[in-house]
Amino acid sequence: MSRQDEPLDPTLSAIMSERRQLISLAYRLLGSLADAEDVVQETYARWYAMAPERREEIETPGAWLTTVASRICLDLLGSARARRERYVGEWLPEPVPGPAELVSGRAAAIGADPADRVTLDESINMAFLVVLESMTPAERVAFVLHDVFRYSFAEVAKIVGRTPAGCRQLASSARRRIQASQAPATPPAERAGIVRDFRQAWEAQDIQALIDILDPDAIAVGDGGGLVTAAIEPIVGGERVARYFADLAGRATGMRLLERTVNGQPGLVGEVDGAVGVVIAFDVVDGRIKHIWAVRNPEKLRPWSAS
Repeated sequence: MSRQDEPLDPTLSAIMSERRQLISLAYRLLGSLADAEDVVQETYARWYAMAPERREEIETPGAWLTTVASRICLDLLGSARARRERYVGEWLPEPVPGPAELVSGRAAAIGADPADRVTLDESINMAFLVVLESMTPAERVAFVLHDVFRYSFAEVAKIVGRTPAGCRQLASSARRRIQASQAPATPPAERAGIVRDFRQAWEAQDIQALIDILDPDAIAVGDGGGLVTAAIEPIVGGERVARYFADLAGRATGMRLLERTVNGQPGLVGEVDGAVGVVIAFDVVDGRIKHIWAVRNPEKLRPWSAS
């Protein structure tokens, strides 16, 4: 039998099939697709660093991979606060294009779940990820593993290194943060229409139209990472945000605004000479835009160059 005719290693196939789930998990834990990919690469490196007989002893490789990836994420989250303090301006999660929406086979297979659990679709939107950033590392890991990916608290405890009761408390605390920030969901078609109206008003530099679209207490946050120009501090107030964007339109000559799916929600992508220069996510509440998150840091826009 030639090497080409040899059957594929079923263990290798099973291991590699977990990659999508692991990236999906790590992205939600870290808010960075680049970091998520690094975590998954390190996880596989640790798997293959083990002796073959040790790997064969592991009954559920997927669970082992998830445990290792989650612990790596937990360590990274512990050091992230110090890195964020040195970050120039506001730090925002890395935006991902629509096709990057990752659906977990485990979550889909579980079926009906308690109403207080979130879906994978909800857990990728920018508003959700921004709230996750306010949590402690242990809260974030316990909440995402249990409420999003449906792991039991007994399983979470083994990963986090706490008791199941302790993990339940962590997830409960995280859940309260999420619920406190949530607003009634806006239908997708309505949300898309509002984003389209914003784009048209922005392109026309129509300040009054922008004011009418924005919530009076709207907040706009930019992330340039010190690599490109962006507002260092959040811009607060609908009128201030409207004037800021109208002024940007006057200075951003040659920019083409495209309506795209950003983290599972209607958003905008700004291109100049075919290169993506900004990705914008929105939070719509009661028919008006409440939050705008504009990511300009080129290191966070790499997934969009091929989207």
